[in-house]
Amino acid sequence: MAAHKVAHATLKGPSVVKEICIGITLGLFAGGLWKMHHWNEQRKTRAFYDMLEKGEISVVVPEE
Repeated sequence: MAAHKVAHATLKGPSVVKEICIGITLGLFAGGLWKMHHWNEQRKTRAFYDMLEKGEISVVVPEE
């Protein structure tokens, strides 16, 4: 009987360069989302204090 050769996928170890590129990409993406969130919170806070300074809003409850 003749043995048939079967092509098997060879398993390779992790590619260091590929892992570094994926890590940098994910890190930059997550950092960008965090910065956008931070800028949005700063904008809200700045708008609140601007309105407070102009007298449009008050943090004191008016007495009735």
